[in-house]
Amino acid sequence: MDYAAKLSKEFGIKENYSANIINLIDEENTIPFIARYRKEMTGSCDDQVLREFADRLKYLRNLDKRKQEIADAITEQGKMTDEIAIALAGAETMTEAEDIYRPYKQKRKTRASVAVEKGLKPLAELILEQRPEIDPIVEGEKYVNPEKGVDSAEKAVAGASDIIAETISDDAELRKTIRKKVFETGEITCKLLENEKAKTYDMYADYSESVAKIPSHRILAINRGEKEECLKVNVTVNDEAFVDAVKSVYVKNESKCAAVVGSAAEDAFDRLIFPSVEREVRSDLTDKANEQAIKMFEVNLRPLLLQPPLKDKRILGLDPAYRTGCKIAVIDGAGNVLDTAVVFPTPPQNKTEEAKKILLNLIKKHGVNVISIGNGTASKESEIFVADMIKESGLPLSYAVVNEAGASVYSASKLGAQEFPDFEPAQRSAVSIARRLLDPLSELIKIDVKSIGVGQYQHDMPEARLEEVLGGVVEDCVNSVGVDLNTASESLLSYVAGLNSGIAKNILEYRKEKKFASREELLKVKKLGAKAYQQCAGFLRISGGGNVLDNTSVHPESYPAAEKLLSATGYTLQDVEDGKIGDIKAKIEEKGWSSVAKLCDVGEPTLRDIVTELLKPGRDIRDSLPAPVLRSDLMELKDLKEGMELIGTVRNVIDFGVFVDIGVHQDGLVHISQISDNYIKHPSDVLKVGDVVKVKVLGVDLNKQKISLTMKTTELPHGLNVGNQKTDRERKEGRKNAERKREDKNLSKEDMLALLYKKFGR
Repeated sequence: MDYAAKLSKEFGIKENYSANIINLIDEENTIPFIARYRKEMTGSCDDQVLREFADRLKYLRNLDKRKQEIADAITEQGKMTDEIAIALAGAETMTEAEDIYRPYKQKRKTRASVAVEKGLKPLAELILEQRPEIDPIVEGEKYVNPEKGVDSAEKAVAGASDIIAETISDDAELRKTIRKKVFETGEITCKLLENEKAKTYDMYADYSESVAKIPSHRILAINRGEKEECLKVNVTVNDEAFVDAVKSVYVKNESKCAAVVGSAAEDAFDRLIFPSVEREVRSDLTDKANEQAIKMFEVNLRPLLLQPPLKDKRILGLDPAYRTGCKIAVIDGAGNVLDTAVVFPTPPQNKTEEAKKILLNLIKKHGVNVISIGNGTASKESEIFVADMIKESGLPLSYAVVNEAGASVYSASKLGAQEFPDFEPAQRSAVSIARRLLDPLSELIKIDVKSIGVGQYQHDMPEARLEEVLGGVVEDCVNSVGVDLNTASESLLSYVAGLNSGIAKNILEYRKEKKFASREELLKVKKLGAKAYQQCAGFLRISGGGNVLDNTSVHPESYPAAEKLLSATGYTLQDVEDGKIGDIKAKIEEKGWSSVAKLCDVGEPTLRDIVTELLKPGRDIRDSLPAPVLRSDLMELKDLKEGMELIGTVRNVIDFGVFVDIGVHQDGLVHISQISDNYIKHPSDVLKVGDVVKVKVLGVDLNKQKISLTMKTTELPHGLNVGNQKTDRERKEGRKNAERKREDKNLSKEDMLALLYKKFGR
């Protein structure tokens, strides 16, 4: 297969770029390195496109490998033909390739294989010819053999029918066509089973929805309901139309043999083809739903990791709890722990005044600027306590509620124990909660990505695939921000392109003796060779070193180009360090970007990247993003009124909307229909985690602790509650779908026959 040509077409990029990307991947270059430092070779494809490209390349190569294995297996049986070779070459999916292999694959014992062992295959072949003069029963008499279990002509014909049914079932083109029509016309149907958890799945009590249109999040919900034995799930089609269509392919006339073939065709569809296709359809829907859910993790995780850090702030982390008390940790601007404590402002102790006294002493002693509160158990009571304390104290304090997902995992981990061997797990959690506000990226990468808690149905996802995708997101984020070589933790260093945990440990060992003065010193680190250096050097920063370029993302291989550029525009490296090259772009414009790029022996994309870095050495791309919203007061759910306008922060993006923190402890839902005045296909098209948005309250359900919000600018009908309305609408849709027969499902026999005639001929 010409992978470059195929992927060029699929990804809409030039074929030479496609070929270059394949070569770069095969040369074991990392995705961050290719995206950042090989733009001229890739047409400036970003890291997300490159990862999708690499995934697709891997699939195509595995497909070709499997097709070759199938070809070899069929050839070894002496059954390879030009027709099979052409069909195999044209197979575009693993499923299509396996369909072609099905007739030649070593099968477990089946009714057909038993019939073949009884010597009934010649009879099956004769019946399939459907010659008008042949009577199957008469011919069957010739195959009666009590010793083999064939004690009558009728049993001989029945065995032959089993062989015919399996022959029909093994028809790759027929299966492909049926599978396509099931996807187009089938329905997913659900029935509620008797189960103590069943109430959770009330909306699916009598539910059906088109296979072609059912959204991913409902597939995952239905799958979970089935796994918990609350739902019985099936794919349904117009069986009669499908059976008649299968018969039309194999039944040639109205002879007695044709009648046997017709019955075998019906048996083939009911017993062999449809159950198999149903499993394939369910599996395909689940795979697509998983990929969509994993995509949502990716969409949410990236902005979560890239939240702007609260640099140089002293932060008090508060890990809420009831009986065991709230654990406290105070950290400085570098994340070092200054103090710890335990207070009991929550039930059952309710030692509010004592807790205030302890915290205010810590705040004054260490000059705390911000309080970071975990959003877990007792978070609401803790937030109320902190808001009251701030109001009473009059101190210039603010607070933020942070997502503490995974903090307990970190606190009990080997890494947590290594960092704080003398701390209890809960104390480590308090430190993690504080550091998540100080520098989200540095702290969150210590946690298993599955435990970070963004997206939906994370526990239902295929673990290996989830880790692969989310690990890629973390890697891209770490490398896009850059890492301080002299201060970065082992965890952070291990995500730098070209490095791993082993080399990261070696860097830390080297750093114990002396700080790195230049990037070139990395080559002295044990097991860090030339290839690893090439991949990692540009993503590692050294501030205050001998060369200002070491504090930029300019790659060492481009240092000569940067120096030529400075010389051509009348500047020096000292000017870069002093921030005195403000009009460098204007000087390049005078000469022309392409001519300057040629002078510096680099492409224009690389030249523009170099200029960006020279203008702001040591810059953090996160500084240009909206800062986290800090609060000093708290509203309660009962304080919310319909029509109230508030500023909030997007906490999670899912398929049907976004959850927004509006400062009332409980996040509110903006349903997808309420995000924009204009139609949007998906919430992620316009919103991401960390976005600061203006919302209006639509409704509040105090009993269910639910808040419905809108971002629309148009006025809404009085009393509209989007959260409840969505549920009612979905339930009505489910009942309506269950009661009616879809037009597609009632596909006429004529339409089905026409489709199959076109595919196979009469």
